Amino acid sequence: MSGHNKWSSIKHKKGAADAKRGKVFSKLIKEITVAARMGGGDIEGNPRLRSAVNAAKAENMPKDNIERAIKKGTGELEGTSYEEANYEGYGPGGVAVLVDCLTDNKNRTVAEIKHLFERHGGNLGEPGCVSWIFEKKGLIVIEKDNVDEDQLMDLALEAGADDIREDEGEFEVITEPSAFDSVKRAIDEKGIACSLAENGMVPKNTVKLEGKKAQQMLNLMEALEDNDDISHVYANFDISDEVMEALS
Repeated sequence: MSGHNKWSSIKHKKGAADAKRGKVFSKLIKEITVAARMGGGDIEGNPRLRSAVNAAKAENMPKDNIERAIKKGTGELEGTSYEEANYEGYGPGGVAVLVDCLTDNKNRTVAEIKHLFERHGGNLGEPGCVSWIFEKKGLIVIEKDNVDEDQLMDLALEAGADDIREDEGEFEVITEPSAFDSVKRAIDEKGIACSLAENGMVPKNTVKLEGKKAQQMLNLMEALEDNDDISHVYANFDISDEVMEALS
């Protein structure tokens, strides 16, 4: 499984614990605020805001919290001003890592990220060092038990998906970002449950990890995700289910 999908699946399973720490809500509020500031408070006319609000609803964020975050972004309510920042680096085994941040202090954030990379067997790189390995795509992951392959193929491709990939116990539906909403809506209307649905950076190739390097990579991903200023982390590692089971 690709690093993007694998880590997102891990996060999905541990989401309840993260929510208790308030990490998920605080990051989603930042994203909603910035999306509203950059593209306005109209959810239908602002794709980034719509995606952020849908993610917040999926985490059962109260409607009032969402509305306050939007108003802070549009300036109707006073709030902290966040900047976007992006960093690139290498994890254990030469894994490519992209880090998206929303921060009120870039100097603090880059110092913390550099420390986390070095602590877990990686290193922060120069801008552009690994971004070429990734491309912006919509990704919808569905467990095989939840859908018939032929049904999913017909449904997704008709709705505008680029490709359907089979990966161990799951199907991955790949779309252009502009087609993501229509494909996701078509899948939802058929009552097919998704374990992951998001626009993000999907790696063009992967690096297979085992043993110590696999554990170091997972530790690095979790440490980065645990940082309040980091909104998304993408990596191109490949860890088999058998290795995952051994590590757990």
